[in-house]
Amino acid sequence: MQSYIFRILFIILLITVFNACKSSKETVMETSKWNYSEFRKEQKTFLSNDGEIKYIDKGEGPVILLLHGIPTSSWLYRKMIPELTQKGYRVIAPDMLGFGSSDNPKGYDIYAPREHAKRIVALMNSLQIKTWSHVTHDAGGLWTWELIKSAPKRVDNLILLNTIIYEEGFNPPIKMKRGGFAQFSMWLYKNKSTANILLDQLFKKGLKENNLSPAEIEGYKIPLNEGKNRAMYQFFSNTCSTFPNYEKTIQNCTIQTLVVWGKHDTMLQWTPQAKRVIKDLEIPSKNIHLIDAKHFIQEEKPALINSYILDFLRKNTIHEN
Repeated sequence: MQSYIFRILFIILLITVFNACKSSKETVMETSKWNYSEFRKEQKTFLSNDGEIKYIDKGEGPVILLLHGIPTSSWLYRKMIPELTQKGYRVIAPDMLGFGSSDNPKGYDIYAPREHAKRIVALMNSLQIKTWSHVTHDAGGLWTWELIKSAPKRVDNLILLNTIIYEEGFNPPIKMKRGGFAQFSMWLYKNKSTANILLDQLFKKGLKENNLSPAEIEGYKIPLNEGKNRAMYQFFSNTCSTFPNYEKTIQNCTIQTLVVWGKHDTMLQWTPQAKRVIKDLEIPSKNIHLIDAKHFIQEEKPALINSYILDFLRKNTIHEN
């Protein structure tokens, strides 16, 4: 905890220097095909029992659901969605409650994994989608295991992208208990100056090479500046403090599974949990692909990930909706 406090103090010092050195001239964001404002205009709205859920719904054909993690949103999949739809799939990519463009209601348990899972099922019910191929990243694994525990027959195929499975592979950047210090830490993501610094550090840790343009980073920064930190607070003060046990759910899972994993990821590591995951999910070696990337593989290798997903789905029967 002391080392984390020192890091926080160091960040505050950096902010002071940053603000002192910042030019009065406003930085002009370059023109980019990745425009977050336009992306938001394409999102549709589902009114859940807990608030509005924004989501992308594009294409026609068998359904692929794309789940983000923390502190991201469906924006994470913007580079993958066009090709998946062009190849004959209908893609659903929601911003989970408390993330992206979705509502950010007050509360704590409202952001528990089981509640996120209920809202996923409710969204798909509203779209009259009976089954789908399920792609999950990062903390999306928690919501996925909860969903599979309660509604295993809804998922035709499972695709794991650097997601939470077992504690052996779980190495979050921070661990904290619920309370004032954790709330202050999450406030740092909301403050514009500190959010810039924290996102920069996150992408340095999560990308082999950070080539994201300012326009692309806006898609991650804007929701944080809007105060989307309550779901993050629940995650960091709950899951990161007491890791949930989904062993029975995973061992009972009979869904065909594909793994595409950034082998240089230090936050969610494949090697420490590999044997256990492969055994419990009965994953054949042909369905495991370790790629030259870190954590945010959708940013680094979107075309490669799509190629593995499309090949995997072609070889597996997908129920029509």
